[in-house]
Order: sequence, then structure tokens, then C-alpha cells
Amino acid sequence: MSRSGCDERAQASVEVVALVPVLVLVIACVWQAALAGLALTAAESASRSGARAALVGRPAPPAALAALPASLRPGASAREVAGRLVVTVRVPSVVPGFSPEVSSSAPVVRQ
Repeated sequence: MSRSGCDERAQASVEVVALVPVLVLVIACVWQAALAGLALTAAESASRSGARAALVGRPAPPAALAALPASLRPGASAREVAGRLVVTVRVPSVVPGFSPEVSSSAPVVRQ
């Protein structure tokens, strides 16, 4: 086998080794963004559910928390602030120690 064939294989190995951490980082970032989107969508839905509950005379914060998926309830909060129901949810984290929060609000109308 010629020397250039061996050099090309070695170069390809080095390129793969250098590319793998970058790919893992990109995948982790995309996964974290998808989880943040899921948490934001759940918070928006929960705030609207709580606002609907307030409209029919039920307490809004418990209804909002009940509307969240069970996996997002730990660390979540729902509170009324200046006529709005604010639901805050902790985003599940891909990276340990990184725990951002997202929140959504909906106007509370009472009869």
C-alpha cells in the first residue's frame, strides 16, 4: 500500500474525532431547545386553562397546575399578578446544573 493511502486514512480518523464533540454539542443544543419549546407550550396551555377555570368561578392557580403534564409539575408555580395568571415552569435539562425557567400568562376574568 502506498504511503498516501495510509495518510488519508489517518486524516479521516482525526477529522472524525474532531467532529464528534461538535455533533454531540449541536444535538444537545437542539434537544434543549425542543425541551424549552415543550415547556413553554405547556405553560401557555396551563395559563389559559387556569384563566378559563377562573371564568367559571374555580380557583385559577390549582387548575393551571393540574393542566400541566406530570413531568413538568415539580418546580412549577402559578400565581395571579395584576389580573393575570402567570405560570412558571422549569425546563427539563439536558446539561446537569442548567435549569432555565419559562413562563406564560393569561388574563384572568371573573364573573
